[in-house]
Formats: sequence, C-alpha cells, structure tokens
Amino acid sequence: MKDRRVKLGLYSFVGLYSQGLDTLANLLKKGVEHAHATGVTEAEMLGWRVAPDMFPLRRQAQIVCSFAQQWPARAAGLAVPSAVEGESSVSDLLHAIAAAKAYLKDLKPEQFEGRDEVPLTLDIGELKPSLPLGQWVGGFATTNFYFHLSMAYAILRMNGVPLGKRDMFAGGL
Repeated sequence: MKDRRVKLGLYSFVGLYSQGLDTLANLLKKGVEHAHATGVTEAEMLGWRVAPDMFPLRRQAQIVCSFAQQWPARAAGLAVPSAVEGESSVSDLLHAIAAAKAYLKDLKPEQFEGRDEVPLTLDIGELKPSLPLGQWVGGFATTNFYFHLSMAYAILRMNGVPLGKRDMFAGGL
C-alpha cells in the first residue's frame, strides 16, 4: 500500500501560526468596532462565550497566542514561553499577538531540522502521551490552534459582529 501521508517540515507551521495570529488580530479589531457601535464594553465582549461551559473570547484568544509560541518552541527544542493568561484587555491581546509574531519571526528553519521524530511526553490533563514532535505539532497543536481561533470567530459572529469566511483568511492563504 502506498504511503499517503503528507510530509510537512515543522518549520512550515511557523508561517501558519503567524497568519492565524493576523487573523485573530483582525477578528478582535472587528469585534471592538462592533462593540463600540452597539454600546457593548470591550470587557463584556471579551466575556462572550459560545456556551456556558466553554472558554470566553478572552481565553480563546489567549490560547491562540500561547500555542503559536509554545509549540514551535517545543518543536525547535527551545525554552517554552509562558502562557498568555489573566484579565487581558483587547489592547493586551493585540500586544500578545504582536509579541507572538515577533517570536515566530526570529525562528529559523535549521532550528527544526531533524526534530520531527524526537519524542515528547506531555501531561495534558487526563493523558500523558509520548509522541514524536511532528505528530504533536501537526495533530494536536495545530488542531487546537485552529479550534480556538475558530471559536473566537464563532463567538464574535454569534454576537452580531459582521464577519464572513474571508475574515478567517485575513492573515493570508
């Protein structure tokens, strides 16, 4: 049977995450415009949720910023940056996006060479799997990155922010 797996170098995710961060910045800016136009405070907007048991917009954005830095750092064998947490304002989140983009910009392809099969064991709550870095980044990290980015979009959209599918590509294709 022919191997149909697509091989992507770990460094290719750096560009994807950078584009996703641009998309998040666009979503937040459109959210703020809508909030101001409708008399909603930024703090209220950042507290919006898809469902009561899900993270609010603020936390969704923080996770996107954190994953964008932490997973490339793990993949490159670097110290893992601290997670973005706490009571962030929109301004704080936009600063976190800029900081994450600056971090990604400093990474070089050679830092990722030969690291796809390096095992990593990580405690993710109820599980503590040991997987190759390529599987962690391509399967777990990127899926979660886009999940939380999509949740930010969904939260804003369900609260009346005029967004369309093109807004998910604001960072580029």
